[in-house]
Amino acid sequence: MRTLFHKISGAFTMFTESVSMSIANITQNRLRSFLTILGIMIGVTAVIALITTVSGVSTSISDSFTSMGAGTMTVAVTGNDMQAGLTTENLEKITELDDVTGVTPTVSATITVARNGEYESDISLSGKNDYYFSTTDAVSRGRAFNPIDINTMARVCLIDQDMVDEFFYGVDPIGETIYLNNLSFTVVGILADSSGESITEMVSGTSDIYAPYTTVMKLNDATLVTSITVYVDSAAKSDTVKTEVGDYLDSLFSYEDDTYTITTMDSIQETMDSMLSMMSALLGGIASISLIVGGIGIMNMMLTSVTERTVEIGLKKAIGAEPGQIQIEFLIEAFLLSMIGGVIGVVLGIALSAILCHVMGTTFTISYGAIALGVGFSAAVGILFGWSPARKASNLNPIDALRRM
Repeated sequence: MRTLFHKISGAFTMFTESVSMSIANITQNRLRSFLTILGIMIGVTAVIALITTVSGVSTSISDSFTSMGAGTMTVAVTGNDMQAGLTTENLEKITELDDVTGVTPTVSATITVARNGEYESDISLSGKNDYYFSTTDAVSRGRAFNPIDINTMARVCLIDQDMVDEFFYGVDPIGETIYLNNLSFTVVGILADSSGESITEMVSGTSDIYAPYTTVMKLNDATLVTSITVYVDSAAKSDTVKTEVGDYLDSLFSYEDDTYTITTMDSIQETMDSMLSMMSALLGGIASISLIVGGIGIMNMMLTSVTERTVEIGLKKAIGAEPGQIQIEFLIEAFLLSMIGGVIGVVLGIALSAILCHVMGTTFTISYGAIALGVGFSAAVGILFGWSPARKASNLNPIDALRRM
């Protein structure tokens, strides 16, 4: 038992002495040590900052999906030779399905807008129904559409702030007339800036002007709807509703393939998360290259240190130092250099990520996985790139080393 205790005590003493000598050697060559640490520090900073920033972006996107309603789904219809879209009766049938709270058709057109001799072409017009405005705060002032507007194909519209600035500068637009494709429309409301935050607008883009979808269909000389948004009363029932809608559409289009596509919020979020994970891995891999470069810098410094300390190594061996002791001392020095750079890099990486997330307006979330990766990689780099110089030092012949005195 005493022999084992003495062995453990001796090993611990040797280890602490190796650490002390490694620290002393690092401090004696401050500039060279700083430049070596700098390579590791930059690499870890890049890894932490990139991965943490992407993680913050991912969190912000997930929050946006949640705010838009995870139970929302879109249906894009191509139809078949018999029917190339959905009729009003078809929309009512889908609305009557269990757990469906409402359906919003989306019809779009590109129009020319004119008023008092001024006009703008290539303006985006989107057709909506009254239910859409009960699911979102799309109107900042005025009123939304009502069932009468939809049923009578009323020439009323909602315009965004850009349209207000362009055609109604200094004038209250509510109740005023504006011409869309040479047809007079009455402005009944102003769109809020957040009106484009639904799943449909996220996919197809925002519009400058909204009008009843039946009115827009008349402008397009169309009778069928090819894009709708289905609202579910609970996100947990999203898959069930998707199946029910699919069964109805299958029967409507005679079970032909490729007649419609149903996209749920969950599937979009999964795709986005997958893309962000791939991007995070790619950026992390690219940033890790700088860690390898930093490791090469450690190897270069340690090889130089071995050459400069040849006499010191020879003396230690001459008085009884084992090759393993010499090797451990140089490995500890390489490890310390790498870990100092890694710890500083973690701090700088988190700070840089916080700044980037603040500038981009995304959620800042500390990625502990990225921290573990950065610290672990820097430790591995120190050991791997310090092994060869340490091995070289331990294999020096003490007689050859002392001849250089």
